[in-house]
Amino acid sequence: MQETIDQVMLNFSPGALLGLNVILGFIMFGVALELKPENFMEIIRNPKPTLVGLTSQFIVLPVVTFILIWIIRPMPSIALGMILVASCPGGNISNFMSSMAKGSTALSVGLTAISTSLAIVMTPLNFTIWGNLYVGTRSLMRTINLDPIDMFLNIILIVGIPVVLGILFAQKFPKITAKIVGPIKRLSILIFLGFVVIAFTNNYDHFLEYIDLVVVLVFIHNASALTAGYTMGSVFKLSKIDRKSLSIETGIQNSGLGLILIFNFFGGLGGMAIVAAWWGIWHILSGLSIAWYWSRGSEKVYA
Repeated sequence: MQETIDQVMLNFSPGALLGLNVILGFIMFGVALELKPENFMEIIRNPKPTLVGLTSQFIVLPVVTFILIWIIRPMPSIALGMILVASCPGGNISNFMSSMAKGSTALSVGLTAISTSLAIVMTPLNFTIWGNLYVGTRSLMRTINLDPIDMFLNIILIVGIPVVLGILFAQKFPKITAKIVGPIKRLSILIFLGFVVIAFTNNYDHFLEYIDLVVVLVFIHNASALTAGYTMGSVFKLSKIDRKSLSIETGIQNSGLGLILIFNFFGGLGGMAIVAAWWGIWHILSGLSIAWYWSRGSEKVYA
């Protein structure tokens, strides 16, 4: 079984891959439309929550992921998928969930913006470090012969450029931006979910055969990420409102970016792709659930 899933390559045509790149670029453009100078000014005035959040995102989550892999010992390609998901920045839907949870919207938007920008460097760096640190994935990394510079350039193309364009568009056309930012966010979520469904449909047999191997793992991994974010906020004595946002920012990962990297650099390697695809579905369900639970509290939302 291990040799099978570690050698399975999911079916994904060049045209579909190009479409996925365009979809993620559109999503990143939509994220950037919400970025305002005051978001960054708030970070300058009160940097502690942001620094704790970035630490949780790019240091604590990869460490927690590595510990889980070391304990559970999943198949190498599945472990590599977990490491890649943990190396990605926060997902764009996290801002909506943070607002719904009565968390700090400003902190959530700021963290998404900065983590997305830092992902250009941090995603390939974290993936290379942790992927080579674990024995099982180290051999797979050598087989793949991944060039971190190529991954870096790819992330600039599909994340960096759309974010810059989104920021410039928002500054140049503020009135238009105010009208389209909401619909774009909702449309982005639907488009991404649609892509995941298509990916499942095109590879139905593979998903049906191996999905049971990742369902529990993704549940544990995602729950650990949400818990790690909240715990980091508690350790550094942040407000409950900030802790909610840190939990959501750490637990809601940009699995769309993960899928693009998997199909661009790993040929749709089975275990990796199934982990990222299922994470893309599950983190929406878990995030909305915890946001709904927290929304019943009496805390006010900080804008």
